[in-house]
Amino acid sequence: MTPKTAPSLIDLDQFSVADLLALHADIGENLRSRGIVRSANNPTGDLAEYLFCKAFGWQQAPNSERGFDATGMDGIRYQIKGRRIHRRNKSRQLSAIRNLPNRPFDVPAGVLFEDNFRIMRAALIPFDVVERRSTYVAHTNSSKFMLRDDVWDELGVQDVTEQIRTAMP
Repeated sequence: MTPKTAPSLIDLDQFSVADLLALHADIGENLRSRGIVRSANNPTGDLAEYLFCKAFGWQQAPNSERGFDATGMDGIRYQIKGRRIHRRNKSRQLSAIRNLPNRPFDVPAGVLFEDNFRIMRAALIPFDVVERRSTYVAHTNSSKFMLRDDVWDELGVQDVTEQIRTAMP
């Protein structure tokens, strides 16, 4: 059984809801023990951080660090965002960006995942692009940024899709 065909070989309808939830928890623990995710949250953000750090040799910041997720050997601070494009929700909105006007990071990094967590696209984005294209949301006291396809057309954006695909274990 290969990872590409595994989902079609498992008939999930044979499991009770309790069994499916237990399987979900076990999968999360297994990913955590492999060092892929660091929290019990949705794995999208943790997976994005893992992939960028593995691909570029960045040092992942502690979970409690505010404003950035990783640091490069050159001291550059990276804010890493991931978005899973789900068949029921095709939004490209990344998670909230806190304190954007104070530049808590130097370079934003973003990856879009397909529904099955395969890598769709990934980029390193100049800070000014994210700043210019973000919208402040008062009720969350944060900025929102949409990682649309035309972001890759912006000056200075680096397409790092292949590097991120290669980093996937």
